Amino acid sequence: MSADLVQMTGMDVPTELLIGGEWARGRGGGTFPVVDPSTEDALTEVADGTVEDALDMVGAAYDALPGWAATPPRRRAEILRRTFELMTDRAEPLARLMTAENGKSLRDSRAEVTYAAEFFRWYAEEAVRIDGSLMMAPSGANRIMVTRQPVGVSVLVTPWNFPAAMATRKIGPALAAGCTVILKPAGETPLTALAVASLLAQAGVPAGVVNVLTSRKSGATVSAMLHDPRVRKLSFTGSTEVGRILLRETAENVVNSSMELGGNAPFIVFGDADVKAAVDGAMLAKMRNGGEACTAANRFYVHEAVADEFTRAFAERFSQLVLGPGLEDSTDVGPLVNQPTRAKVAELVDDAAGSGARVVTGGRSPQRRGYFYEPTIIDQIPAGAAILGTEVFGPVAPVVRFSGEDEVIRWANDTEYGLVSYVYTGDLRRGLRVSEALETGMVGLNRGLVSDPAAPFGGVKQSGIGREGAHDGLLAFTETKYIATSW
Repeated sequence: MSADLVQMTGMDVPTELLIGGEWARGRGGGTFPVVDPSTEDALTEVADGTVEDALDMVGAAYDALPGWAATPPRRRAEILRRTFELMTDRAEPLARLMTAENGKSLRDSRAEVTYAAEFFRWYAEEAVRIDGSLMMAPSGANRIMVTRQPVGVSVLVTPWNFPAAMATRKIGPALAAGCTVILKPAGETPLTALAVASLLAQAGVPAGVVNVLTSRKSGATVSAMLHDPRVRKLSFTGSTEVGRILLRETAENVVNSSMELGGNAPFIVFGDADVKAAVDGAMLAKMRNGGEACTAANRFYVHEAVADEFTRAFAERFSQLVLGPGLEDSTDVGPLVNQPTRAKVAELVDDAAGSGARVVTGGRSPQRRGYFYEPTIIDQIPAGAAILGTEVFGPVAPVVRFSGEDEVIRWANDTEYGLVSYVYTGDLRRGLRVSEALETGMVGLNRGLVSDPAAPFGGVKQSGIGREGAHDGLLAFTETKYIATSW
């Protein structure tokens, strides 16, 4: 890693591939740049892995699998717990490293490091709780014994928006269950993944158990691994579009797949809601990670009785946010991750404004280097506006007014996505009734944050398959085996 980046972040991490416990440039020997979104300058270069490197990692993980699967759960737990401690000890350098390559504010990065480390602590506790069952068959002829075994070599593909947490949310349960892994981080944010892998090695993870593939050839390398019969699990977090492609890839070898895909989260404020609390929740649900989150509130449906009050207070909070480089402590909102992301956000805002919506605050890209876009609120969004049917992935909040409960439920469910919803109301019965009617895997009821390592995270419809976190996340890396026996 470059000396300037080490000085900037306080952390020196490998920039090579991790294959079978060894850091290596790989067979191709190529590299690619990691870009700072706040300056558009390259921070450093990392190894550009090839298909051959990917298959070498599969071989290393496959060779390490029997020994790791046979490692006592308590020993696996102790390694995960030690990694949690190392991450906690190195929290500030990790946060600065993440901000350097991702652009998010230090406040968001610090929160992510804390959240990410918790997955190692949680799965250190879950590693010793891989349960089974024993019962008498109804006929009385035999016993039904059920055990759980590691699913096997697992390919973990993670996105750029939460480069630490999305890695630990997959690595933690995989290692706890006794699986070995190949982590393929996003090309925009490979350094955080390499740092986490380095800490795992320091904590005592055996060679070959965790391998890391940095590569610009994501499609080719992941496809090659999924077509290798030694790979038995894919865990992917990313867009629904790419998820569909990967599901087709996994079909050929019937690879066990977990998918955490896109979202289009509705944020519903009823007329009896505490408006101040709803605005507080909206700030958290919308502006966590600068809006670059699959759980980000994407459509704000506000009852007409409180719409003016809510929008005015919401806009006031938005106008106070400080836009700037993430590594500056005063920054509330950093740049978007790259130029295509900023261009998409700007296009959606311009389209809404051109369709008759009113930009209340923001709505521009400032004239400065970096992929910045102003925090933006748009009111009076017309039905059918593109911004309501698309995952914005930026600091933009469109507000739509509604008059009835049935109407807003219908609007909220009118999407192919179903990850998370947010509901604010002073009536608990209404809140629970609406929560059950919403077609999403998670609901924040009078809360703007749902993520928790101890809770099952995931969506329905085209937002995903399976759950991460909680005990569910551990079971996703196991296969259930039934043994019929008698004595």
